[in-house]
Amino acid sequence: MDGKALAERIRAELKAEVARRGHVGLATVLVGDDPASEIYIRLKHRALGEVGIEARDVRLSADTPQDEVLRTVEQLNGDDAIDGMLVQLPLPRHLDEAAIIRAIDPVKDVDGLHPVNAGLLYLGRPGHVPATPLGIMRLLAEYDVELEGARAVVVGRSAIVGKPVALLLLGANATVTICHSRTPDLEARTREADVLVVAVGRDRLIGIDGVKDGATVVDVGMNRSEDGLFGDVDPSVAGVAGLLTPVPGGVGPMTIALLLENAVRASRFRSGEVAFPF
Repeated sequence: MDGKALAERIRAELKAEVARRGHVGLATVLVGDDPASEIYIRLKHRALGEVGIEARDVRLSADTPQDEVLRTVEQLNGDDAIDGMLVQLPLPRHLDEAAIIRAIDPVKDVDGLHPVNAGLLYLGRPGHVPATPLGIMRLLAEYDVELEGARAVVVGRSAIVGKPVALLLLGANATVTICHSRTPDLEARTREADVLVVAVGRDRLIGIDGVKDGATVVDVGMNRSEDGLFGDVDPSVAGVAGLLTPVPGGVGPMTIALLLENAVRASRFRSGEVAFPF
């Protein structure tokens, strides 16, 4: 499944819509100088600029107190030039991550992590949904993967990928199993899947013996080792899978594209063009 090609098409469509709208603004808040977070912010800002979204880069020092971070979020909530925002995670250890996420206006919460957005997804009335699960669903739709009645297995239970993609698959009438680090005989569970999504961050966790012949396999992992860059699924799985996302070039480009789409969706919500479901 070619995520790169689909992401490029989505970005072209978004660029045209941003031009029609005249203005879409997104702010990122980075606290501290974590090297990985610096890279993610740079990539996000480059992508925002490529589709014409005005990006605001808010930087705070690693020792910024909680109340100052909260004031920054509140200022962005009230700024009409900002349609969406995200606080880059992880935060420095002295900060209450949950409290800071709760402070974001749910309508501007493009990461889909606010409890209101998580609750709306649970109720089947999604507002903002994390970008990676949205990207996975768009890839499955692009390749006409039948989800109704399918047996879907999700390996991983994170709030940003595993849980939300499981709810989206359930909403598409798949029968969903969530597996995790305490699941006994993981290989037997994954081998039952018509659609297998693996998002745990463990190099080549799923091998050829854990995949049903003809299954659709979505590999969310991105792991660097001495042998190179690998996903959570061993490349040998291509020999049995009906469809497989490559690493790189599969889910990664879709995550960025759907983050951009979430920023545009926030603009639609704020303009009243689309009603926020809360």
